Amino acid sequence: MNVWELPDSVEAGGKKWKIRTDFRNVLTIFKFFDSPEYEDDEKWEICLSLLYEDYDIDRMPPADEKEALMNGAVSFFNMGMPEEKTQHARLMDWEQDAPIMAAPMSAQLGRDIRDPAPLHWWRFLAAYYGIGESLFSEVLSIRLKKSKRKKLEKYEQEFYRANKALIDLKPKEQRSNDEKEELRKLFGFKSKK
Repeated sequence: MNVWELPDSVEAGGKKWKIRTDFRNVLTIFKFFDSPEYEDDEKWEICLSLLYEDYDIDRMPPADEKEALMNGAVSFFNMGMPEEKTQHARLMDWEQDAPIMAAPMSAQLGRDIRDPAPLHWWRFLAAYYGIGESLFSEVLSIRLKKSKRKKLEKYEQEFYRANKALIDLKPKEQRSNDEKEELRKLFGFKSKK
């Protein structure tokens, strides 16, 4: 993947696969990956069917081709940068933080991020990485300190008390095992029971 271009396809299994590059599509994929409602194999099937235009969920590709598609997806999501293997504390949530990210990202892009016109995932990420001093950066700073159990400055403590709902990340909801089994059947996966 050429990192100096905005890719519209991924090379996998000796074939070019056209991808849906709009950031909203990628955030939808992340929403499924972030959900405890689905098993890993289900998450990957959803990801591949949403990302690749020609991916057919009814025609399972050979294992090596599927693995190449998965690796291609991760490479696209990471803008061609190597995947980080270490686990970090969860510091942000694309949905919960959208209202406080929209303004600084829009300023970075020179257009409203919420404009319905397509916006390539890499442009979206560039705007995210370019967020400077803002309400969002203040929230992230406090979350980071709290995750590392560092003492908050007095002004941060006051800000936290006044904005607890904004700063504390909401836990992800889980479905019952019966609901998960119904979803597995719907996707055509084997039962876990």
